[in-house]
Amino acid sequence: MFVSSGLEAEILHADLDAFYASVEQRDDPRLRGRPVIVGAGVVLACSYEAKAYGVRTAMNGGQALRRCPGAIIVQPRMSAYSEASKAVFKVFEDTTPLVEGLSIDEAFLDVGGLRKIAGPPIDIARRLRAEVLARVGLPITVGVARTKFLAKVASGVAKPDGLLVVPPDGELEFLHPLAVERLWGVGEVTAEKLRNRGLTTVGDVAILPEAALIAMLGRASGRHLHALAHNRDPRPIEVGKRRRSIGSQRALGRSPKSAETLDAVLAGLVDRVTRRMRSAERAGRTVTLRLRFDDFSRATRSHTLPQATGQTRAILITARSLMAAARPMIEKQGITMVGISVGNLENEATLQLALPYDKAANDELDSALDQLRDRFGSNAVTRGTLLGRDQGLTVPMLPD
Repeated sequence: MFVSSGLEAEILHADLDAFYASVEQRDDPRLRGRPVIVGAGVVLACSYEAKAYGVRTAMNGGQALRRCPGAIIVQPRMSAYSEASKAVFKVFEDTTPLVEGLSIDEAFLDVGGLRKIAGPPIDIARRLRAEVLARVGLPITVGVARTKFLAKVASGVAKPDGLLVVPPDGELEFLHPLAVERLWGVGEVTAEKLRNRGLTTVGDVAILPEAALIAMLGRASGRHLHALAHNRDPRPIEVGKRRRSIGSQRALGRSPKSAETLDAVLAGLVDRVTRRMRSAERAGRTVTLRLRFDDFSRATRSHTLPQATGQTRAILITARSLMAAARPMIEKQGITMVGISVGNLENEATLQLALPYDKAANDELDSALDQLRDRFGSNAVTRGTLLGRDQGLTVPMLPD
């Protein structure tokens, strides 16, 4: 962990532009300058040329093609994206040792201690962008500010392929005219609540007393947004930060899904999540099920176990109970995405859930399956219910 002085704009937020699509355009010159969609049934990513037509990530493939009939659809190549991410992070780490990865295509960098040897932050940011382009062949946008929050906002405003520095004496002048959606944590639901009350800009939110926001949004969200609207963000750069949760999700398309199919999808996701947990030597207590429906609405259900566990069976039993509780919503609204995550993680997976079955035998079975998959491949050993079924893409990510 590193605490910046907070007096200068010395935190960089570096974010690759349309990452998956940019890798495809880099590797196939015929795609450059053309609208590219990665993924067929569901849009995993799209180029800025496709975004100009209204195509967005997670959009149904048919809807995307109706908006952009000339789009070129390519199948995802996860290994290529993983290699590109590793190369970009090598550039980050060659720039400064103070790197906090957020995902495979973005990170915070603190360059406050490098002025004497590397120059001011804006020069470092320029070199960083040039290095990523020269060494990896990808465009990257960088925002520079005094806080992590504002650096991320700056990179979002500067996209694509841009650089924006927010000077300390111009922070609120830059921030307050922006739409409320620029505030971290403001999604569709919160934005609608704010807009229904005539609050359309960050400046509108900043004018309100904290108590009014708490009454409107709840204590945690109200305090959070009040602080961000005034650019109060004391969070430090965290080097080697570990995940607070480990999860996986699967897009399903819009066709009806049987209970058997959904259970197989859920089991596959739990297998994937618990294997990652055991590999990272972590155990967790809170199991969360996330669903997206045919009308694009979402629902989240969670349950906290009495003790942390990394056992596949324990987490699958909990996930199945959450899915059963959500069955009426699924039958009424249709389902297009299932996600499962385990939170409240502990670094040492020594506490295991006491269930009425042989714990030692289940630990031994999980370990044996992991060894077989490590030796022969992740799909070499699977559940009988998953045989012959597409288990979806394994998305590259930062280490757990």
